Formats: sequence, structure tokens, C-alpha cells
Amino acid sequence: MFSKKITDWYNDFGRSLPWRGIDDPYKIWLSEIILQQTRIEQGRDYYLRFIETFPTVMDLAHASEQEVLKLWQGLGYYSRARNLHAAARYIADDLGGVFPNTHQGILALKGVGRYTAAAIASFAFKLPYPVIDGNVYRFISRLYGITTPINSTTAYNEFETLLNKLIDRKNPDIFNQAIMDFGSLWCKPTQPNCNECPFRNECVALKQNKIDLLPVKSPPVAVKERWFYYFHLEWQNGNTRQTLMHQRQGKDIWKGLYEFPLYESPRQLTPEEVEQQTLAFLKSVHIANAEKTLVSEVLTHKLTHRTIRASFVHVFLPPESNPAPQGDAVFSNEEIKKLPISRLIDRYLTKL
Repeated sequence: MFSKKITDWYNDFGRSLPWRGIDDPYKIWLSEIILQQTRIEQGRDYYLRFIETFPTVMDLAHASEQEVLKLWQGLGYYSRARNLHAAARYIADDLGGVFPNTHQGILALKGVGRYTAAAIASFAFKLPYPVIDGNVYRFISRLYGITTPINSTTAYNEFETLLNKLIDRKNPDIFNQAIMDFGSLWCKPTQPNCNECPFRNECVALKQNKIDLLPVKSPPVAVKERWFYYFHLEWQNGNTRQTLMHQRQGKDIWKGLYEFPLYESPRQLTPEEVEQQTLAFLKSVHIANAEKTLVSEVLTHKLTHRTIRASFVHVFLPPESNPAPQGDAVFSNEEIKKLPISRLIDRYLTKL
């Protein structure tokens, strides 16, 4: 029986993680949102910091968005943090601080999709909804020889139908943890542990020598390249070093995070063009001259469907300068340390 075999394996080899063995839906939800697009090794520390800073959903709801984004800094995909905060406020304001205990109620939370809803429902409330992540897709597609591309719109329904027949309805939490761990630890992308696999006698991919061919994925979407040129103005005002920054808005990447004034180009600029853009920006903030200008090396930051190439133009202004920014605000260097910023900005500041 599939469920017994996978559970027996889990009892021997399953991982011990800080969000396992608990039934607190808030902490389980928090861990699942953090682990979206994030490795467990990296997500563990963020999870521990979040539950220390915001022990309950009400604590998270009462925090400011800036506090949440600052604590999230470095994890990327910041829409997760904004959705997390919005959902916490919804639970506090509309649900009386009580976490929803049905699959549909959980699925209604902002930022929660089918996988996350199934995980929370099964781990916190023992509801029989199978989880399907990349590890599960790989394991199940190999075991049953499924060739449907896992990034297609039909894959989730197909795998869900099969797993609904296999799931242990008395212990769906253990079953789900087991199939995820099996895919992560045993049925790995490369060099899976086929020799000791409890399913080796029934695995279609092993029998047909298709381990390296499954799961199937459709061709990836083309990656768009974007060129960012940041203007880092810095000047001395009394005993304080100051600079200009603004908070990103709109529906683009890094909404809510702070950055230096930016010029985006469809291509890489020549040194002469960088100089021209710098002079144009200085003119726009009513600065006539600079003491010194340094242009950083190009930093590359890769996102799912975009690659950001960024250069930072570090402009040192005369003491007591008074730029007149449009949409930007003046911050001291100490204040910048408290602002939520992208990993790209953080990498640049770390190099200074």
C-alpha cells in the first residue's frame, strides 16, 4: 500500500524542521509562505526571526508594512511579504483574529494558492488535501511514468486526482510531509537513491530507464534583460552623511522597497551616456556641480523572468548641498540601515 510504504520511509528518514510537529496554523502558514521560492536552509532562519518578532497573527497584523518588509529583506519575491501582511490584517479585522480552519477559508487568504492551502489544511487541521510541489511532481511523475509537463495548466489537476486516491485520510499531515521529503531527499533531480528506494520494483521511470527524462517541463519563458542606473547622491550636512531615496510603487518588482533615484535603459549605456544621464539628473534636482563621481561595476540580479543589470553612480556633493528632489526623500546613512531595500541595493551598499 502506497501510504504505508511512504509513511514507513518517513519514520526512518524524514526531516526534523521547526515548523513540524505543531498544529498552530499561523506558524505553519508563515513557514509555507517563507518557503515559497526559498530553500529550507535559508528559510529556517527567517521563520525563526518572524515568529520571535511576531509571535501571533495579531502581532503581524499590527506591524507596519515597512517593519515586515525589513524583516523579509534578502528573501526576494517581496509580494509574498506584502500578501502575508495583508492576509494577517484580514484575519485580524474580518475574522476576529481566528485563523480559518477550512480549505476554502484558507484558500481565500491573499497570497495562498492550492499547494499552500493544502499544506496548511493538512498540517494544522488534518484535512485530506494532498500537497503538490516540485519534489512531489518529480517523485510521482517518475513512479507512474507521467509525461504531462508539470508547468502546464492541466498538471496540477492530474496529479491531484491521483494523489487523492493515495492519500492517508487518517494522517494526511504525515502523508504530505513524507511525499515532499521523499522527493527532496531520495528521488532527487540528479543521482536519486534508486538502489535503496522502497518503490524501485514499481517505478515506471526506473524500469524504462527514464529517470533523467522525468518530470517533463515545457520550454521556459524568455528572460527579459533590464538595465538600471542608480544615482547615489551623498553629501555632508553637519555631522550627518545624507542621500536621496524613494519608495517603489506601482505593479513592478520590489514594490514598497526603497532605492536610489533610478534611470532605466533598454540597453547598456556607454560611459559617455552615463555621464550625460548623471548631469541631467543633477540638473533636475538643482545641483550645479559635484566634487567627485564614481561608477560601480555592473551588478547582476536574476529574477524568474527578468535579469537586472545595475550600475550605481555614486555622486559626492559639496557639504550642505540642498537637492530639490521630485518624489525622493532625504535620509541619513543611519536611517537607510532601517529601510527595507532590495538585495541588489544591499549588495551595492555592502561593497562601499
